[in-house]
Amino acid sequence: MKRNLKSITGFSMGAVDGEIGDVKEFYFDDMSWIIRYLVVDTGSWLGGRKVLISPFALQGVDMQQESILVNLTKEQIKHSPDVDTEKTVSRQQELNLYNHYGWPYSDPVGMGFYGGWGFAGMIDARVPFEDQIALQKVKEHPGDPHLRSNKEVHGYTIHATDGHIGEAEDFIIDDETWSIHFMVIDTGKWLPGKKVLISPKWIREIKWATSEVFVDLPVDAIKNSPAYDPSISIPETYEAKLYDYYDKNRNVPL
Repeated sequence: MKRNLKSITGFSMGAVDGEIGDVKEFYFDDMSWIIRYLVVDTGSWLGGRKVLISPFALQGVDMQQESILVNLTKEQIKHSPDVDTEKTVSRQQELNLYNHYGWPYSDPVGMGFYGGWGFAGMIDARVPFEDQIALQKVKEHPGDPHLRSNKEVHGYTIHATDGHIGEAEDFIIDDETWSIHFMVIDTGKWLPGKKVLISPKWIREIKWATSEVFVDLPVDAIKNSPAYDPSISIPETYEAKLYDYYDKNRNVPL
């Protein structure tokens, strides 16, 4: 099902033997547009320590109980490698996490361990995975430059091809593949009260240093696009209607 990240932020996360904390934010890969980790604040249980949980571990989202279940034990999570979520997560830290939990070295939809970074189809079973990492010069890049927080992107200025159109507010994800389908745009003072959706496919460039997103669409096309209502689930008919609208109003790649 497709849902916005804001609707599940704050949900409790339950291991197979008890609750472990609350979901605070999400890390996604800005190349593949896939959620790589859920950041969970363990609260008093582990002294406020934050842990990263891959979508590989998720068993389901319960909207009524406002909880997310994982196929991990509290003991596994307690002894997981420390990761400072206030700093850039290094690839070595990610490797340690995957080794600790026994997660496969690829993302939920087969884009590769680093979300399209280049590992899919490149693993040689005869060579230890750690050695392959070194051979591909991962250690020359201590942090993953493509791992971003959804909280970081909140408030980014959105530029159409001919002017400002609003600010980034949220993401729409598929909770089966954990891929990002749309960025939610709050049009604010440009179109008071209206929220619209932009596919990552229509993003021409993101300037992380200046918190700006440039989309390959004109203001009028975005202005007149089907409105998005965050209070209801997105029906399949709406997504088809949105793609059909942009295909008719501008030759954007679908």
